[in-house]
Amino acid sequence: MPIDPLPQEALFLTALRDDDWPEPASDWTLDAVGLDAPALVELFESQLMSRHLDLHARRLQARGEAFYTIGSAGHEGNAAIAHALRPTDPAFLHYRDAAFLIQRSRAVPGQTPLRDLLLSFAASAEDPISGGRHKVLGSKTLNIPPQTSTIASHLPKAMGAAYGLGLWRRVKDGGEWPADSVVLCSFGDASFNHSTAQGALNAAGWAAYQGSPMPLVMVCEDNGIGISTPTPSGWIEASMRSRPGFHYLSCNGLDLLDTWCASCEAARIARTRKQPVFLHMHCVRLFGHAGSDAQQAYLTPQQIKTDEARDPLLFSAGLLRRHGVLDNDAIATLYHATSERVARVAEEAIRRPKLETAEQVMASIVPPSRPGRRRLWQGEVDTTPAPMAKLLNQALQRLMSCYPHLVMAGEDIGRKGGVYGVTQKLQANFGLHRVIDTLLDEQSILGLGIGLAQNGLIPILEIQFLAYLHNAEDQLRGEAATLSFFSNGQYTNPMVVRIAGLGYQKGFGGHFHNDNAIAVLRDIPGLLVACPSNAADAVGLLQEAVRLADEEQRVVVLLEPIALYHNRDLLETDDQKWCFADPGPDYRLPVGELGQWGEGKELAILTYGNGVHLSRQAAVRLEADGIALRIIDLRWLTAIDHDAVHRRVSDCTQILVVGECRRSGSVSEELITALVERGVASERLHRLTAEDSFIPLGRAATATLPSVASIIEYAQRAVGTASKRIGKPDETMSDKTLAGSDKV
Repeated sequence: MPIDPLPQEALFLTALRDDDWPEPASDWTLDAVGLDAPALVELFESQLMSRHLDLHARRLQARGEAFYTIGSAGHEGNAAIAHALRPTDPAFLHYRDAAFLIQRSRAVPGQTPLRDLLLSFAASAEDPISGGRHKVLGSKTLNIPPQTSTIASHLPKAMGAAYGLGLWRRVKDGGEWPADSVVLCSFGDASFNHSTAQGALNAAGWAAYQGSPMPLVMVCEDNGIGISTPTPSGWIEASMRSRPGFHYLSCNGLDLLDTWCASCEAARIARTRKQPVFLHMHCVRLFGHAGSDAQQAYLTPQQIKTDEARDPLLFSAGLLRRHGVLDNDAIATLYHATSERVARVAEEAIRRPKLETAEQVMASIVPPSRPGRRRLWQGEVDTTPAPMAKLLNQALQRLMSCYPHLVMAGEDIGRKGGVYGVTQKLQANFGLHRVIDTLLDEQSILGLGIGLAQNGLIPILEIQFLAYLHNAEDQLRGEAATLSFFSNGQYTNPMVVRIAGLGYQKGFGGHFHNDNAIAVLRDIPGLLVACPSNAADAVGLLQEAVRLADEEQRVVVLLEPIALYHNRDLLETDDQKWCFADPGPDYRLPVGELGQWGEGKELAILTYGNGVHLSRQAAVRLEADGIALRIIDLRWLTAIDHDAVHRRVSDCTQILVVGECRRSGSVSEELITALVERGVASERLHRLTAEDSFIPLGRAATATLPSVASIIEYAQRAVGTASKRIGKPDETMSDKTLAGSDKV
């Protein structure tokens, strides 16, 4: 049945009626570029499929059956890029690259790209890549990991994946993709200006400039406009033509032959020289940014008319006519048959099942498990009591030996051994390729880790200070933690991120080196966050984090309290009571497992990190005053086992939550709420937190944080209040305001 045309089809249908097609800009012949007539027809058909998907998405949206209409119209020349690469080359695609996916599917038997993409448009649970969670371009079979729409956020991991190809050649025996693969990453000219894109370009060029293998093709699909803001003419070329470390190539994306030639050359350079290529594809954006975008509001009628005349389908049809491959009737037949085929498949796709429950939606947040790859530790364990930094170093030495596919990366972690010495001698023992000194860019560090992890390695990344994470946090939120969710568990990027953070650092600090802002980490679905309070727990949490990454494919953050790295003492100078013996290679602290000190029932202190150390100091005075207490160490700040917490504190008269993080958005809110939900009376609950403030430099550095004195005072108040309620002598409550404290 013929499909009623949309206004966006008018120019093509007029050219079809009149057999009037524009002349290609180049003089390429099929023989000269090594492309035969059937291949040219195939590319054109992929372009037609992509176009009719865009058109039909608008029809479906008008019926309430489709939910995403950012299309590929004008960018269909990327079909030629797909044809120039191997189907085993990983491709991190721009959201306007449907023609690329369709063309690649032709190289792999059994593919149904129209059905797959229409299921995605309809948000069907049978969508083979995301399971109905988002309209993404992706396919496990086609080696196309799905990307979300966050601008340019996929470029750092593409750089990391390319670096990982060379790394596997050093590590041996593994990898998700063949060692001679090329990584492709595509993006728009507006995204090019995003700091994330610039960071990835800089990191790729920085590595290549030093001779590191970087088989990467970065395709900028330049349509000249970002939603409504024009890209300055010549800006992309001026920025990239002489950029160190890169080969710059340009092509006319309206001309399949020109694009094919440039793509073949880009693939050749990247594959043979292992160097990055910037392929600048000039194209056009048709139909506006998305279905809801009325480009008439910011483009003149003449501008829109000029863009429509640059439709790549017009030029592709002109190629077919010029080279005598298809006559006009054959082009018309192919055009209308493709339209009807898309419409027919769409009617089937919209009837397929949808996600209906929260459980179905959330099923892929946590990745599937896989067999572990750990080797048994054969060495001796030094059990001399030591502080946290020393035991972490010993654990990292063991882990690097037991996991040959484990790679570390971060600023200054190699030659220097880290700012606090935690990674000393690791690079000397395991080589520059496994302990990588990175450039100073947290986005690139995290992107490197994501790319390495997608290629089968297990990265341990170091972020030098918690305050430095915030400019790069989207790599965790928008990329690392979402990949399993948007790929229905088919793609994962398991990794461990070590972050030095929190407060109380002496002699060196201020806001950028003391930071207690962790709410941003606790808010990310699927991300696990652990925080040790002592050296032995640090070993147990780190070793469990690596196991989680290796066997359960999880993304884990280990938040390491800077102030406790080298702290040896608990109560007085040189008492050595905060040094611990290394618990060995098999010691692990599972998610949700709590630590406990003391058995008292008058007061339970719930805390973590530095709060445990402070509470242990406060306990000496509190017990001297006759208060029987216990201290519960959370260890894990996400996926908290609240039933276990309740069991540990339910027999205590009073409960005090001590949190060194800010009152608003802190873990204390979650703990108090969960206890109330489990029937604990509010008058038994108290919390002492940091103020909602940044941390200053100098003597005031701990003024906004809980202290030993404030823990003692608030604990005494809590127990005193309880005594008053049960008929004991009155105790007057002081009006003094404690840092971040409140009564629930």
